[in-house]
Amino acid sequence: MLGSPSRRVRSWLTAVAVGSLLAGCGSSAEEPAGDQAKPAATTDVTVEPIKASKELTDTNGVKVSLKKQPERIVCLFALCDDILTELGIVPAATNSTLLAHPDFLGEKKSKEVDVIPGGFIAPEVEAILSHKPDLVIGLGDTHGKLAPALKGATTFWPMQPETWEDSVGYLRDVAALTGRTAEGEKAERTFRTKLAAAEKTPSDKTALVIYGSDENFGVATPEGDVAASLFPKIADYPWKSRGVEGSYSLEEILAQGVDVLFVETMSFGDADGKLSEKLAENPLWSKIPAVEKGDVHEVDPEVWAKGRGTRSLGIVLDEATAALR
Repeated sequence: MLGSPSRRVRSWLTAVAVGSLLAGCGSSAEEPAGDQAKPAATTDVTVEPIKASKELTDTNGVKVSLKKQPERIVCLFALCDDILTELGIVPAATNSTLLAHPDFLGEKKSKEVDVIPGGFIAPEVEAILSHKPDLVIGLGDTHGKLAPALKGATTFWPMQPETWEDSVGYLRDVAALTGRTAEGEKAERTFRTKLAAAEKTPSDKTALVIYGSDENFGVATPEGDVAASLFPKIADYPWKSRGVEGSYSLEEILAQGVDVLFVETMSFGDADGKLSEKLAENPLWSKIPAVEKGDVHEVDPEVWAKGRGTRSLGIVLDEATAALR
């Protein structure tokens, strides 16, 4: 069953051109060399034009209004970092480690971005405001409580992504507010092309994504997990949400005959070791087909669980489709 630490974490897990327009946010993000070298996909997709705007109602109905295009953006969760990277922007400060990933800024350049102290759950308001942000982007159900303290000093934008469609919508919204419309359209097209290719040749294998720090694991379901929302059309993914309190037992997972298993190991305090290694202590674990065949993949939770934007989801698709062949 899903233990309370994992449940709390999943509640907040369940969120490309170079230019100088937002110079106040730092140097512009660079497109990874690996992306530049990849051949263009042949699958045609349609992307609606993005129109620049100073005010909008976002993909989840939240109204956002700015006096001017933001020049200093503080990110309180990784979807914000993902979106800004796609738009060629570096945040003024961040609250995640996603930027250190080689497909984002990389370890060296990410160290140039200040980290907001206080941790993900309780980032320090004074530290946020010390960066004089024009815009602060956070996860609604976690950082919404900061809104009163930030009111009058900056604009706070609570996002609440649950599916990949939400993430694309937020990408388009941020592109409109920052004036990075061409970059937003390019990022959306790149992601949709990759997704369309994966959906065109789906795997008949049964897949599963689990997360946790110990034997109290959880199952990522398409209704509230952005990465998992990609799976129903690229593989057999028979996992439905059972609400906040519900999850799946190893007995149920064994009965489904999982062929490919993706594991997101979360860290809590002094907890260490891989989740798959801890679950191996349960005799049922070794009977799962994916475990028997050695088709268990420990994936990067910064990308798979926290990133949630089109760049992270592109990495998820690459890794998932390779494993599902």
